[in-house]
Amino acid sequence: MKRLVLLVLSTMGLLVATTAKADVKVTAEGKDSIRFDIDGKLFTRLHMGSTVAKPYLWPIVSSEGVFLTRAWPMEPAQTGSAEKTTDHKHQKSAWFCHGDIKAEGLETIKKKGIEGVDFWSEDGAHGKIKVAYIKLGNDFATLELDWLSADNKNILRETRTYRIAKGTDGQRLIVMETKLNAVEHNLTFEDTKEGSFGIRVRDIMAEKGKGKLTSSEGKTREPNIWGKVLDWVDYSGEVDGKVAGLTVMADPKNAFKSCWHARGYGLLAANPFGRAKSGFPAMRGNNDLVKLKSGESLKLRFAILVHPGDAESGKVAHGFEWFKGL
Repeated sequence: MKRLVLLVLSTMGLLVATTAKADVKVTAEGKDSIRFDIDGKLFTRLHMGSTVAKPYLWPIVSSEGVFLTRAWPMEPAQTGSAEKTTDHKHQKSAWFCHGDIKAEGLETIKKKGIEGVDFWSEDGAHGKIKVAYIKLGNDFATLELDWLSADNKNILRETRTYRIAKGTDGQRLIVMETKLNAVEHNLTFEDTKEGSFGIRVRDIMAEKGKGKLTSSEGKTREPNIWGKVLDWVDYSGEVDGKVAGLTVMADPKNAFKSCWHARGYGLLAANPFGRAKSGFPAMRGNNDLVKLKSGESLKLRFAILVHPGDAESGKVAHGFEWFKGL
């Protein structure tokens, strides 16, 4: 289906609000990225150019100026250092997608092991998430996105908003709200662990490095967290001589609870779509897949909390209450 893209400010496709807050600022950087600043310094940047398979946030910077997410493959791996992994090229810093979405009655290029279209990996016949429209405000960016198959057939239309906020005690927040719209076809979010709102921390912060995974239940280590239903999971560690962390949070008001695809190598993702086939222990025996009929939509809300210290000293539980109240 052809869609019109609103073009404002030359060819950038941007509608920009004229007001701005003193501590946060959102600006367009050409047509390929959006910059989010706090206190006049880079907090994060959204990349969405024509060569990008799906939009991603990178870098994510703490209040003390520490870069917390992995830089590869955007930058070369640092051979001989603690920052040297080159696995999972699709895990670009911070992103949102799902690994298998089937549009009823739509024939697309098939990929082994996938019922519909794979928007998670970036190998073989993977899907693409492309920007159709952008609106910027003083502390937010709203995007209209088309989720396309490898052969450019429209699977769904998404409205996604990123909003940033500055908190107390060095806390910073990225809130992502999404509305997934089944425009032309009935949709099934197939059962896979490969989803959905994820981050990839720097190697030194990973559990296999010198970092620590902590859940909202106070549990630590991958075996006690992976595949469980939780409000949030935190990754923290010492980077450049400073302890800092990133917490992925799922809004309790989401229609579907998230299980956690949390790995010791540095992946942390909230997945509301995985069921029994995913292997998540919390979904054992549950085959009730998430489905949308044509014309229906699904709203979800997640956040990334950036904080100094570990989950306890960084007051992550307090940050979760802040997120819920926004």
